[in-house]
Amino acid sequence: MKVVLTIAGSDSGGGAGLQADLKSFHRLGLFGTCAVTLVTAQNTVGVQAVHLLPEELVVAQLESVVSDLRPSAAKTGALGSAGTIRAVAKAARRLRIAPLVVDPVLISKHGAPLVAADALEVLRSELLPLAEVVTPNLREAEALLGRSISSEEEMADAAKALVALGPRSALVKGGDRLKGAGSEAVDLLYDGRTFHRFASERVALGSDHGSGCTLSAALTAFLALGEELPQAARLAKEWVTKALREAPGLGAGRGPLNHWA
Repeated sequence: MKVVLTIAGSDSGGGAGLQADLKSFHRLGLFGTCAVTLVTAQNTVGVQAVHLLPEELVVAQLESVVSDLRPSAAKTGALGSAGTIRAVAKAARRLRIAPLVVDPVLISKHGAPLVAADALEVLRSELLPLAEVVTPNLREAEALLGRSISSEEEMADAAKALVALGPRSALVKGGDRLKGAGSEAVDLLYDGRTFHRFASERVALGSDHGSGCTLSAALTAFLALGEELPQAARLAKEWVTKALREAPGLGAGRGPLNHWA
């Protein structure tokens, strides 16, 4: 059994964060490990509180996991602060944690910030260059690049600009904000040479909490299983679309996906 690692925040509601990652890993046949970066009090309605863990504790978790349960692939989620991002990047280099999927979680589905404003530059300069692939949604890509993105052409330009920051590849997710996509949900992968377009049916919103975490976790899982990046991205998107379509309808707000889809 392959081991995978998530470096992410905890979602008490269970729909996003490391809980979504671990559920995804398990569903796809891998053994999930984790390093907790922050703890949230949240549910389907909103985020009520956020507490960052000490940087040295985050690094200690990474050292413990890697020394005994060497992961075949890893991903990051919400990291919370510039100091934690810097510490994770330094540890990833020293411990040779790769391939690394960087999901730049900046804000929750409910609009709550999950990273300090001064952390963006550290994310760009220190963590992105370590990534096999970075997986922002449109809002995250806009924040990282300081530009608006509303069309597929602008998504392609953004993917190129993200790769120029250092990651080997960028998967920009159109979600429900892409103009002109009609009934399609379009994601674009750029590997530094070639674009790969992934389109699926647009699933009605309502139970999409954790969809970004789940997609990046599935992508990490398929990379660990030996899939090449374009196929890993394709398989991840297909599974997440199914998980969205079969969402259980839990909670009074934006509910979770069905991680057993």
